[in-house]
Amino acid sequence: MRRGPLASAVSVAAALTLLLAGCSGDAGRDAEPGGPVRLSFLSPAWQKESVDANKRLVREWNAAHPDVQVDYQQGSWDTVHDQLLTSFEGGEAPDIIHDASDDLADFAYGGYLADLRPLLPRRLTEDIPQRSWRSTAFGDGLYGVPFLQEPRVLIANTRILRASGVRIPTPRRPWSWAEFRQVAAELTTKERYGVAWPLREPVSVTLNLGLSAGGRLFHRGSDGRVTIRFGEGDQVMPETVRDQVNEDRSAARTALGMGGSDTLPGFFGGRYAMVPLGFSYRQQVAEQAPEGFEWSVLPAPAGAGGLAQGVSPQTLSVAEDSPHKKEAVRFIDFLLRPPNVVRLAKGDWMLPTGTTALADPSLRTTENGWAAGTALAGALRPAPAGSVRGYPEWKDKVATPALQEYYSGAIGTEELKRRLVDSGNRVLARYQR
Repeated sequence: MRRGPLASAVSVAAALTLLLAGCSGDAGRDAEPGGPVRLSFLSPAWQKESVDANKRLVREWNAAHPDVQVDYQQGSWDTVHDQLLTSFEGGEAPDIIHDASDDLADFAYGGYLADLRPLLPRRLTEDIPQRSWRSTAFGDGLYGVPFLQEPRVLIANTRILRASGVRIPTPRRPWSWAEFRQVAAELTTKERYGVAWPLREPVSVTLNLGLSAGGRLFHRGSDGRVTIRFGEGDQVMPETVRDQVNEDRSAARTALGMGGSDTLPGFFGGRYAMVPLGFSYRQQVAEQAPEGFEWSVLPAPAGAGGLAQGVSPQTLSVAEDSPHKKEAVRFIDFLLRPPNVVRLAKGDWMLPTGTTALADPSLRTTENGWAAGTALAGALRPAPAGSVRGYPEWKDKVATPALQEYYSGAIGTEELKRRLVDSGNRVLARYQR
């Protein structure tokens, strides 16, 4: 099996620590001769409804398949990358891996994930749109099944919007970025900001929403090499946010250092009229909002690219070292049958990628904004950086500090461009030698 540059990324001490902490996924590979095949399934699902749904489906599979038993292992989104890296290097990787598409590139290129093309059933390949499959395609292989996706939406205080008289956007007639800036200014008062942008981690938000204005940032040449260019389309979203914070004073400066959940108390208290959040945050809003609080789900602003935005779907992969790849894919096929995907989608408050599950009436109700989200599904595209090697380093060392300074007003557009492009291309070049 090929071993890429990941091999030196974790020290022996760190590997031993994580392994002793229980990240090993291969307890079942040494099953007694004649006994059932045992598969380990690592999932970082964290919301109670999502964990419960995953565990119930594992129990249902095990009851119906005594010859192939699945052992559920609880992971964490905060540590899943390091946990997988350590388990791959230690030869103890889980058979079935629940992750996200933007975490797969280095694992796929490093030879740690199985190419699923010869293993996947036609039902699955035909039900999931090709645009979603592109998020897990690296080189000539396919290294994950994209099954849940999360658009970014505007969650708004319905009473404030209604009282203001502004035009309410719909998926057919969304706000443009210019109109969104104007509306945020109109909703701003001495006691209230029109919008709060939680941008503690600004990179994925900026890249993914940038697609709506025609931004791409990452450009792959005919030789397969990726370079960064910061064009007019890439500037629209970040310039809008920067102007809202620093010129219009319609966006709360304090929110720039917040995570999504941090903005909710202010939102419920009328401090912010709107908050751009991932679709799954609706669960927290529904559960935590004060009695009588009215809220709406609106589409994110649109530009030259329409409602297009990037997403990094949740994925299911199989370890290259797994001796039971066919059985692992059989379990994935079971897990992703449309009725089961609906259960998983409801548990995570996200959208299925599969067209059959997405058409389920329970995901198209107006209650809790489900219909507003499903109306956006056709416009979702793979996140721009999903297949870019070196993206994690560029994100952490270059893009995050540059965007944080830009949104705060500390640097201007030209300096942002210089840092993203010049410093960024030097980082990517090291991964493409």
